Order: sequence, then structure tokens, then C-alpha cells
Amino acid sequence: MAQSKAAAPAAIPNGIKFLFGGLSGMGATLFVQPLDLVKNRMQLSGVGGGKKEYKTSFHAFRGILKSEGIFAMYSGLSAGLLRQATYTTTRLGIYTWLFEMMSGPNGEPPGFFMKALLGMAAGVVGAFVGTPAEVALIRMTADGRLPPAERRNYSNVFNALMRIAKEEGVVTMWRGAIPTMGRAMVVNAAQLASYSQAKQGLVATGYFSEGIFLHFCASMISGLVTTAASMPVDIAKTRIQNMKIIDGKPEYTGSADVLLKVVKREGVFALWKGFTPYYARLGPHTVLTFIFLEQMNGWYKRSILGIKDAKGGGL
Repeated sequence: MAQSKAAAPAAIPNGIKFLFGGLSGMGATLFVQPLDLVKNRMQLSGVGGGKKEYKTSFHAFRGILKSEGIFAMYSGLSAGLLRQATYTTTRLGIYTWLFEMMSGPNGEPPGFFMKALLGMAAGVVGAFVGTPAEVALIRMTADGRLPPAERRNYSNVFNALMRIAKEEGVVTMWRGAIPTMGRAMVVNAAQLASYSQAKQGLVATGYFSEGIFLHFCASMISGLVTTAASMPVDIAKTRIQNMKIIDGKPEYTGSADVLLKVVKREGVFALWKGFTPYYARLGPHTVLTFIFLEQMNGWYKRSILGIKDAKGGGL
């Protein structure tokens, strides 16, 4: 009997994995919401061929603080938290579940390409679940850049979702779902796979051991890879979700239309507009999310499952 127990070590239940995934993302969002706001404002700067509002991310940060005040930096926080509660809970829960299912009999992690596929699958499902909160987040963070008469003035994420459903129809809550899911495939394939791979590679050097410093370094590498890969699809998603219908016609017909118009009007490098706040947000958000997640996993294994000296694991 003792042998059979050793052969099948206790594991974290799937429900707890989902819970920890959401909590880790929400905890990270509390720190990086101002950077998300600056990133969204940068991506919407110059929409419609108009004058660019901000020259650099620092210019945007300074301008928002000066014209809207410090509390404006946390505009859309309720939407950001709901997005993590839906999107991150789903994607990290599904990824850790699939990761363990695809691991070898002795716990060997799956290969890089399998990790990328698992990340894409987890990201697509998570993105669909999280799109309504994402639409509310984009609109709430963008509101301050509009003239007072044109602002939507949502009081919180639930007010935003109720008004969107009432004024524009329930389907509008999933506006931009396809580019959001496309972005999620890129982000998760890059982020989750590169994090797992970077972690393995760093440990293999012999200079790193399981702990917060390893998680930090692997997260920063993962954040850089993810930023470079996902920014063009993120810009397409942001502009579609914030667009207005003018005379019955939408500003954009789809992601390809956004990308073509951006390149034509603003140049190829505009596809990476807001790189600094995007990485400044994604890097720390990735670091904090994975650190929180690994610490919660480790705590659960030690305190609840009784596994002595257990580390985070699961990614």
C-alpha cells in the first residue's frame, strides 16, 4: 500500500489550479494597471489618421497625470481585475492541467513545441471567456482621451457590461473576440512555453535553483519574447474593441484592415507602438503572476498535501 501511494503522489486539484491562476493574475494587475492604461492610450494615439497625442510612453504618462490626475492611472481597474478573474483563471488553470497530463511518467515536462500547443489551446479558451471584460477594460482606459461629450463614463466594469449589452447588444461584449483569441494564441504560446523553457534552460546552467530569483529571470525572458511576438495582434484587438460605429459603418472590418491602415498611415514600426509600456507591463505582470502562482502552488503542496520541502512547480 505504501508503494502504491508513492507511485501516485498527491496532486493539486484542478479547481485549486484555476483559483490560483486567477488570484495570481489579479494580484499582478494591482501593480501594473497604470502601465496597461498607458499602453492602450499609446495604441489608440493617431486613430483615424489624426494627430498623434503622445510622442513617447513617458510623454503619455506625464500627460495623463497632468490632465487627469493620479487616480486616472487606475481607470478601468475593476475591468482589469475581472479580466484576470476570467481570462487568467481559465488559461493558467487549463495550461497547468494539460501540462501535468502531458508530462512523462516520472514527471518529465513536455517538449517546447508541445508546451506552445498547450499554451495556444489554453489561451484561446481563456480569451473567449475573458473578452467581455477586455472590451470594458479597453473602453474604460481610453475614455479619458475623448472630449467630455463623447466619453462613455462607465462607473465600473459591471456598469460597463450592462450598458454595452443594453445600448449595443449582448454580442458587442464579444466584439474583437477573434483578434483577442488570435492574440491569446500568440501570447500564450510565447509566454507559457518560453517561461517553461527559460526556466529549464536557466536551471541547466547550474547557476540557478528553484526559487523566486529563477522565476524572476525566466519571467523577464518570457515577457520580452511575448512582447515582440504579440504587439501587432494586440494593436488590432485594441482598436477594434474601442472603435465606434459611424453612420452605420464600423471604422475597421477586421484585424487585417487595422494592420493595413496602421502601416499605411503610421508606418510599419507603428505596429510596435507602445512597446515600452507593453513590455514594462507584461514583464512585471508575467513576473508577478508566475511568482504568485508558484508560491501558492508551493504553499498548497507543503501545507495541504503535506509534501515536505515542495517547491512551486506546474509550469
